[in-house]
Amino acid sequence: MGILPLRRAQLSREQCGRFPGDAGGAGAAMMAAAAIAAGPRRGWLGREARASLAAFLLGASVAALPVVLGSPAALLAAPGLRGRLALALHVAGVNAALLLLYPRPLYKIAVRACFLGFAFGCGLLLSTGRSAWRHFGWYMCSLSLFHYSEYLVTAINNPRSLSLDSFLLNHSFEYNLAALSSWVEFTLEKLLFPELKQITWLSTVGLLMVIFGDCLRKAAMLTAGSNFNHIVQNEKSDTHTLVTSGVYGWFRHPSYVGWFYWSIGTQVLLCNPICMVGYALASWRFFRERIEEEEITLIHFFGEEYLEYKRKVPSGLPFIKGVKVEL
Repeated sequence: MGILPLRRAQLSREQCGRFPGDAGGAGAAMMAAAAIAAGPRRGWLGREARASLAAFLLGASVAALPVVLGSPAALLAAPGLRGRLALALHVAGVNAALLLLYPRPLYKIAVRACFLGFAFGCGLLLSTGRSAWRHFGWYMCSLSLFHYSEYLVTAINNPRSLSLDSFLLNHSFEYNLAALSSWVEFTLEKLLFPELKQITWLSTVGLLMVIFGDCLRKAAMLTAGSNFNHIVQNEKSDTHTLVTSGVYGWFRHPSYVGWFYWSIGTQVLLCNPICMVGYALASWRFFRERIEEEEITLIHFFGEEYLEYKRKVPSGLPFIKGVKVEL
């Protein structure tokens, strides 16, 4: 833990986390610590949000294919020629509809949201019945919904900061590597130790962790209001206030807490013992460093007000107390 003399507090200028949290996660990337909220919250949906929501639902409509085809619900488990053709036509038709409906700037948003909706719908298809890939279907639903909701909540909360990056799909190289590692581990262990991937009670525990973590993170984003941003803020305006209510009354860093347990939960859900340990260690180390860096900025912004808040409210992450202060 670093020791910070108050008279030497410096602003940290860093972007959101480099290590994944979704498939491993880490870094709600704003001022995550007691998020700074300013300005009125805009609860209506702008055109970007409306386009993304329509596209997400359009992509998710792939889950209705078994009804249309009169096929078994677990279409992806054994699709056959007819099922593969139906999936290909669905993708082509949806993409054509997006091209016709939206100009290029909105199309870029819609195609990403549609991709996430398609992944969500495919996850629903895998989750039905007694397919050996059922738990991976739960994971697909969790992963796609996490990324889409990041964009949608940002669109509601802080539309001025909205961009394609708000989906967090291009988080970092480490993020993609962690995701790929979890998929490889799941596939290899499914082939070598298939019984390991059928521990339903363990996957259910993981699913509950995922739901808890994602809900906590989104609650933190909504509570923080219009200044929750996926880029760490480094300048304090006159309207900034320290938010200590709601979930920030439980933890100083609720968005990080949510992402931490969400990321580990994805690996518990997949029954991935190696990635489960790897995600926990890497995420914990990342958040320890991130919280210390951000608390330097928060102390610089709010001084004694933040120090008092820090004394009363825990960080929320195990064995992480935040930056130490030398008075």
